[in-house]
Amino acid sequence: MSAPTDTRTLVRLPEPMRIHALANMRDHLHTLQSINDALARHAFDEAADLAEQRLGMTSLDAHGAAQFAPHMPKGMQDIGSRMHRAASRFAISAQNAGVGNDVRPALGALGEVMQQCVGCHAAYRFQ
Repeated sequence: MSAPTDTRTLVRLPEPMRIHALANMRDHLHTLQSINDALARHAFDEAADLAEQRLGMTSLDAHGAAQFAPHMPKGMQDIGSRMHRAASRFAISAQNAGVGNDVRPALGALGEVMQQCVGCHAAYRFQ
């Protein structure tokens, strides 16, 4: 029996950028967990703020997106852009959940954010 082959596209980054990108992704994962916790407590504004500030379009400068983009394949850039836009849409859904006290649309929107994460990790890897 042979070892499974990793067929994901290898993305080579300069070492400091690779370390920074991995730290960003760990922060994204921590943020998703914090958002989930906030939703469970019906802290909808907190969930919205977390999403927008740490994952949404507002977060691009903080994560250094402009510096990373030239080093990433177009498909990876596209997935990242979709994730950030989905996070901003989720923030609006979370705020709306606070008005109507219905978390289901927000959960669906959060699923769209996570779908981008899963898709990117399934298609790409860093050296």
